[in-house]
Amino acid sequence: MKAAMIGLGKMGANMARRLLMGGHEIIGYNRTASVTRKMAVNDGLLPAYSLEELVQNLSSPRAVWMMVPAGDPTGNTIKKIAPLLAPGDILIDGGNSNYKDTVERGADLKEMGIHFIDVGTSGGIWGLKEGYSLMVGGEKKAVQAITPLLKTLAPTPDLGWGHVGPVGSGHFVKMIHNGIEYGMMQAYAEGFEILKAKEEFSLNLYQISEIWRFGSVIRSWLLDLTASALGENPNLEGIKGWVADSGEGRWSVKESIDLDIPAPVITAALQSRFVSRIEENFAAKLLAAMRNQFGGHAFKKD
Repeated sequence: MKAAMIGLGKMGANMARRLLMGGHEIIGYNRTASVTRKMAVNDGLLPAYSLEELVQNLSSPRAVWMMVPAGDPTGNTIKKIAPLLAPGDILIDGGNSNYKDTVERGADLKEMGIHFIDVGTSGGIWGLKEGYSLMVGGEKKAVQAITPLLKTLAPTPDLGWGHVGPVGSGHFVKMIHNGIEYGMMQAYAEGFEILKAKEEFSLNLYQISEIWRFGSVIRSWLLDLTASALGENPNLEGIKGWVADSGEGRWSVKESIDLDIPAPVITAALQSRFVSRIEENFAAKLLAAMRNQFGGHAFKKD
């Protein structure tokens, strides 16, 4: 199948490579021309150096896959590419867009006769080798048209991907997926910190992670990655305990509030990431001051 890829960052480039290795013809465009040129030379990508050139090199009905950051970058890309497309063409957003934005964009594109598909994509840097988990939202006919691409990107043609519902549902499912991920990561992090704090046992955290990887009910790919990290750097030297969040955790918590669904684990995991970024924790200082005021408890000075 011949298709186009807009955005050749780490994820987009690896997805394009997997499609190329699967026998598909992929036309690629990145706003940095040197990135496009490099992939053309090294990976066999068919290069396009403008959106106009990209569209012109596809036959109708066209399939154009976007892998650009959520928010304005995705919105602006849609505004630029949509007028170049024709009724019956398919535009795919494989990034981590907010599902509410996706629903609105889908409605706007539908008025133009353009099919919009949202693909929540998980797999990170390992997706090129292992395949990607793909959560697909959109009209059935449009999804069927790009099924050859989905089967190539997935771990196997029949596993790790699925059409989950209408436009917006793919990004919604990916949002909740990432919220669950937050909670799992936090649980592992807290557990290993407790193990580390039990100094009289001199526990080997890497050894324990390897034990848990096999036969344990808490084994997972996240645990595999944890073991890999501890094996490479047992004391995590040189790593600052500052944890970012890419948005999906926040959106998951907001959705739980809107739906009156309790989600204490995901919420606590998100809040822990916020705490990790506080260089000067005023709240903690104030807690210490309050304890001193009401109970005369000592507090540590800077």
